[in-house]
Amino acid sequence: MNVYEEVGAFYEGYRGEKRIIGASREGRNLYAMYVGTSEGVRGGTAAGIATYAIHAREWITSYLALQHLRRGIVRGGVWVVPLVNPDGALLVQEGADSVRPSLRGGLLYLNGGADFSLWKANARAVDLNVNFDAGWGTGRQNVRAPAPANYIGTAPFSEPETQALRDFTLEVTPSFTVSYHTKGEVIYWRYRQSALRAARDKKYAKILSRATGYPLAEAADSAGGYKDWCVERLRIPAFTVEAGRESFVHPLGLSSLADIVTKNIDALAALSMGFS
Repeated sequence: MNVYEEVGAFYEGYRGEKRIIGASREGRNLYAMYVGTSEGVRGGTAAGIATYAIHAREWITSYLALQHLRRGIVRGGVWVVPLVNPDGALLVQEGADSVRPSLRGGLLYLNGGADFSLWKANARAVDLNVNFDAGWGTGRQNVRAPAPANYIGTAPFSEPETQALRDFTLEVTPSFTVSYHTKGEVIYWRYRQSALRAARDKKYAKILSRATGYPLAEAADSAGGYKDWCVERLRIPAFTVEAGRESFVHPLGLSSLADIVTKNIDALAALSMGFS
């Protein structure tokens, strides 16, 4: 099975609270599953949201999501969104045949050939992690035309995937968010916060750092990302975790999963407990 089929099968068998929060450009489901308890969660809302595989070539993080769901959380809770970019992930895994025929020629042209292994965008060649309304279009690497990576889209939230994640996040009103990417083994936590909010957020970032062994870092050119939007719009702590050793080669495959899981398996539980 491909990663989308595996996430779908897991969702079908999942006995906890779950829902479909939207659909991708190609009509694939965007799944969300809740793990943990309501103990310590204010107002009955989830303590946090964790997202995975917003970049196509980082589909390996979806399998980390499934491990987080299996692990459970001792106190507090997290909504897990295992595969934000299913169309892009299948482009990486299966190539242009995974999308409708009318899209194939254009995607093959933009990609420069049939090998989509380094593709980051969705099926419309929009990089979803620069499509959020937080400094949209101001990143140093942003591009303004469809591309395998870094294309900001025609407007903030131009894509159904980012719209779905935005609407779900506003509904849940989480206390924190964590976005799993690959690679580099580092945690990004800053986005233009005031000094007071930065001091608060760094406290929680250190919990993630202790749980994973990953150091903290600041991305000076971050813009348009989910983490950036959560910090700016919701004014909550939000983190981007780059899992996987820098020596690993994109796209990280199943051979890298054990190392990633070992270092990250307790991260959501530790952070959730910090908010409970």
